[in-house]
Amino acid sequence: MSKTIAAIKIEQKKLGLDDDTYRLKLQHLTGKTSTKDMTEAERQKVLVSLRGNQPKPVAFRHDGRDGKHRLSGKYLPKMRALWIACYNLGIIEDKRDVALEAFAMGRQLPEISDMRFVHKPEDAASVIEALKGMLARYGVVWKDETPCPPDYAKSHGYKIARAQWSCLRARSGDFWPIVTELVNQPPSYRDVTDAEWITVMNWFGAQLRREKAALAKVGK
Repeated sequence: MSKTIAAIKIEQKKLGLDDDTYRLKLQHLTGKTSTKDMTEAERQKVLVSLRGNQPKPVAFRHDGRDGKHRLSGKYLPKMRALWIACYNLGIIEDKRDVALEAFAMGRQLPEISDMRFVHKPEDAASVIEALKGMLARYGVVWKDETPCPPDYAKSHGYKIARAQWSCLRARSGDFWPIVTELVNQPPSYRDVTDAEWITVMNWFGAQLRREKAALAKVGK
């Protein structure tokens, strides 16, 4: 369901419109009785009408920082990657920038008012090392194998994915066949790119969250 359709349904409920009245109104406004058949412009027309021509509220932002500038800075990509890795390992429940900002500002950099002002390497390092520490407690081994690890084993994506794999209760088969299948490569493929590891970590993360939700349901 699109955001606009969801917003229309909310307004229908607020106004107490039964289905017949609601569909008559849709017919009058657009000539169609279902929002699913409408163009986005037609849906917006319906939404404005139901809201009594009130100004449209600020659209939801996926980073959660409504009313603020988007996070930026040269250290942000690494912080964000580690934060999302925490999400994909089930350590945190909110992967948005607003949650990362709250973690960084509240616990690591309380003297800084905005993540955009994180310019010093030592400030960024305090957040990055805190995130890496959280991941290590959930099985991520940051230290390279010795004496001569293969190149893929040095990748952060590999290390995080291995920790995810170890946490999965419902894992079956071996690690690498799953990885190569997810990135659509032959079984012998090991030159996994950072982008491909993201695909793998996101998939493992979805499985871990599904298992966590199932366990929580059984525990109720």
